[in-house]
Amino acid sequence: MNVIAKLVNWSNTRSPWAIVCLSALALLLAALYFQHVLGHAPCVKCIYQRSAVIGIFFASLLACVYPHIITRLIALVGWGGSAYWGLMQAKAHLEVIFPEGFFVPPCPFVPDFPSALPLHEWIPSVFAAPGFCSANDWQFLDMGMAQWMEIIFSLYLLGWAIAVALYLLSFTQYRKAAK
Repeated sequence: MNVIAKLVNWSNTRSPWAIVCLSALALLLAALYFQHVLGHAPCVKCIYQRSAVIGIFFASLLACVYPHIITRLIALVGWGGSAYWGLMQAKAHLEVIFPEGFFVPPCPFVPDFPSALPLHEWIPSVFAAPGFCSANDWQFLDMGMAQWMEIIFSLYLLGWAIAVALYLLSFTQYRKAAK
């Protein structure tokens, strides 16, 4: 059996989804640690990125619990959409931190969640945004949190692209077996 076939078979198991799920959970727990233990107040852009990580978590949890071909497709859509949205929010956050020229893009003070789902009111300890988007005081390897999140969401999108390719190969095998 070649490497691609082994990867396709592995992609049909719970293991890759568990890796994605646990990585998203670790990121969420790290964010809460930074907020509640180290005192780094999240801004609106941080909360949007946190919401994207939670989207990745729930999408991968679905496929981890029930790795059927249809639920994996739903999970792939949720993972890809959340990772892309998170990447766009990280990029927007970086535009506020490192503005080009004299224009600094605005950053709201309150998250703009749908009125039917005001997460910042229901669970303020997770979704309230008391911080400022321009704050960049935490650094690791000369990069701030928004820069790291840009890298992390890019890696999630790379992993998603690989997972989509393996899903399509798996779907092709599934259709051949059904004939």
